[in-house]
Amino acid sequence: MRDPLSALSDAFTSFLFGKVETTRLPVRTSTGQAQAVYLPTAAPGLGDSGVIIGREVYSGKGYIYDPFQLYGQQLPAPHWLVLGESGNGKSALEKTYVLRQLRFRDRQVVVLDAQGEDGVGEWNLIAQELGITPIRLDPTAALNGGIRLNPLDPSITTTGQLALLRTIIEVAMGHGLDERSGFALKVAHAYVTATITERQPVLMDIVEQLRHPEPESAEAMNVDIDDVRAWGLDVALVLDRLVDGDLRGMFDGPTAAGIDLDAPLIVFDLSHIDRNSIAMPILMAIVGVWLEHTWIRPDRKKRIFLVEEAWHIINSPFVAQLFQRLLKFGRRLGLSFVAVVHHLSDVVDGAAAKEAAAILKMASTRTIYAQKSDEARATGRVIGLPRWAVEIIPTLTPGIAVWDVNGNVQVVKHLITEAERPLVFTDRAMTEGSADDMLPEDIRAAELEAEQRAARIEHQQRMSDSSESTVA
Repeated sequence: MRDPLSALSDAFTSFLFGKVETTRLPVRTSTGQAQAVYLPTAAPGLGDSGVIIGREVYSGKGYIYDPFQLYGQQLPAPHWLVLGESGNGKSALEKTYVLRQLRFRDRQVVVLDAQGEDGVGEWNLIAQELGITPIRLDPTAALNGGIRLNPLDPSITTTGQLALLRTIIEVAMGHGLDERSGFALKVAHAYVTATITERQPVLMDIVEQLRHPEPESAEAMNVDIDDVRAWGLDVALVLDRLVDGDLRGMFDGPTAAGIDLDAPLIVFDLSHIDRNSIAMPILMAIVGVWLEHTWIRPDRKKRIFLVEEAWHIINSPFVAQLFQRLLKFGRRLGLSFVAVVHHLSDVVDGAAAKEAAAILKMASTRTIYAQKSDEARATGRVIGLPRWAVEIIPTLTPGIAVWDVNGNVQVVKHLITEAERPLVFTDRAMTEGSADDMLPEDIRAAELEAEQRAARIEHQQRMSDSSESTVA
């Protein structure tokens, strides 16, 4: 029973100011209906200028991303890391992204295509659609007049040529060149570039000069000619592999005619190379330096360099250092580097952990498709994802990913048009167990299930965070 004094005070207050509170009867309802009481909220987007990726899962609004538009405002660097297990939509995202970027006249793309089947790379259909012939690096075909890239191409500066030769040798040997071997290589390269002017110098010229150095080279350093020859022996043996070993034909001759570096799309098809052999990082090094000195130019074009199976780069200290320099250099000239990796542990626990950390730091955009729980937690720790995003990653269905654009974290469903579908969904994509070949109604049902699951996890996480802060 209420205190009579309190009742009298309330009556007097109501007389002066009117009734100050309303008594309502309790209402029973479902949680679904109760959600209508709260206004829907969604994280801010990235603007309305650029390439359409799809839609943000929670709000349903369009998701637009373009590193060139965001650079300097919301992005400190235009580079992008794509993570996720096979069959979850990484390949479809990359291909549609490139096709949509090429709608802009000032865009140009280079793709290192390390996957494929039936004798062609994954990007073969897109190249055909655009009327472009992929640059297929194949040791067998190269011997029969196929594609060659010359590390001593005159379009590469002499400094760049020497840096490339050192990188090739260090990758193949697994350690850096000592001073004596480096001196032997330097004098051999200087002699070849100074004396061979009527044609393109080739690797065989370097090998021959290492085997038979000029007396002047020894006299300049006041050493014996036999010492110079001994210093260059290991270097000659490594380069001989490119001339007469399992990689012969691709780099031991003049650069093939007909390589159009002004085409909107340039595809290096590496699908004929064993991805687990030492040949792959050597190829990455050669293509990287060759592009640095022949493709990236101050012509105001926006360039995208997309690398499949990028762990071949980041796992090799010497190749990683080369690409780290390329990223720093390219940023000033409008280059966006896109690295596609299955697992972050492939690179952060590798031989080039320091170099990998530097490259990952330069990637201000990270897109993460479905991963197992342990891998998702490890990924979240390395790149600093919020807890709710880490919990969602293992539940994601194909086509849905967590996007972290310099701290702006959203869950995005990638959308593909009917015109893009035949070019994006290759046989390989379907044989890897992805849901790319599902019927539209099945896809939508999977989307709804994933959205509801993700919303529940995020709500639970936020409630947990709220409880922790209240207790604190």
